Amino acid sequence: MILNLQHINKNYGHGNLTVPALKDVNLQVEEGDYLAIMGPSGSGKTTLMNVIGCLDRPNSGSYELDGIDIASLNETQLADVRLHKIGFVFQTFQLLASDKAIDNVALPLIYAGVKKDERNRRAKEALAKVGLEDRVDFFPNQLSGGQKQRVAIARAMINHPKILLADEPTGALDQASGKQVMALFEQLNQEGVTIIMITHDANVASYAKKVMKIVDGELSEGSDA
Repeated sequence: MILNLQHINKNYGHGNLTVPALKDVNLQVEEGDYLAIMGPSGSGKTTLMNVIGCLDRPNSGSYELDGIDIASLNETQLADVRLHKIGFVFQTFQLLASDKAIDNVALPLIYAGVKKDERNRRAKEALAKVGLEDRVDFFPNQLSGGQKQRVAIARAMINHPKILLADEPTGALDQASGKQVMALFEQLNQEGVTIIMITHDANVASYAKKVMKIVDGELSEGSDA
């Protein structure tokens, strides 16, 4: 099991103004799974993504990622887990406008201490894998939405993470670009990457092997896609 959340609770606010965002969430994910978590706006799905991605800590409960007890880690160790174990793909791409595609993709390798020649080699490989070998020196404003998301996916995969976390990965894309991105996710999953995808779109969720639903902070079984 690569991911195990037990009795996770997350509240926001203080005192009498506390708002529960996650309520007794239990989630187990095996290596190689492809899971979609569906929920409407305000359901807690982004909070759950942040907890899974080690961007936020729960108020209570236990979380093991690839055998590591996340609660036992300090902030530096958490950053290391995010760097090496998890790849992030966001709806808004989160690319640096002043950097070329190759430099955006290579960014995590800087934090990992990889030398420039090796960074560039690996970034070019990653861009070729997502079909953008001819866009290496393009800036984000020279790319379509689908191309930007493929650059973001190349960046997410550059450190060969165990888990790819995708938050509404097609939310800013047209239908054709969205299909390209979902085909890329399928390919990565077939290569052994564990994917957890947050979405409100049933069509997008249908690409996953398993679907779960979150409503008012409570996670429940959906259906196998």
